[in-house]
Amino acid sequence: MIVDDEEMVTISLRNLFQLQSDYRIITHTSAREALSAAESHPVDLVISDYLMPEWTESRFLSKLKEKQTQAVRVLLTGYATRRTRSGDQLRGPVSIRRKAMDNDELLVVVKNGLEKRALLRTLEQKLAELDQAHSSLKSFQTELIKAFM
Repeated sequence: MIVDDEEMVTISLRNLFQLQSDYRIITHTSAREALSAAESHPVDLVISDYLMPEWTESRFLSKLKEKQTQAVRVLLTGYATRRTRSGDQLRGPVSIRRKAMDNDELLVVVKNGLEKRALLRTLEQKLAELDQAHSSLKSFQTELIKAFM
């Protein structure tokens, strides 16, 4: 998902990813619309502008984190200040990048973010399988104890 109030930015980024990858891209020029869409559609990675007219600061990414806890968040900013680098308002890891970064660097950031998300998804799946195996083992253990009593 790409969210920026400047339509030319969303178009440019969409074109970049369509030419250089097979990612499914969703773009929004409104933080509210993007958040609404994220409520019903899973998102693996979000690239968002730092300053948008609807919401100041990084409120959009914080709200998105509440709805999609595992989504990788990339914050683009033209304002490289100490405050934007701190990520204090963002609650959790966020990749903060300059808007002026080159395309190759952005492609690497997104590729790495998506790989991280895929690894997290695999880990969640393996943990669920482990929980299931543990439950089955406990059931078997209970039945075994009942059989000998």
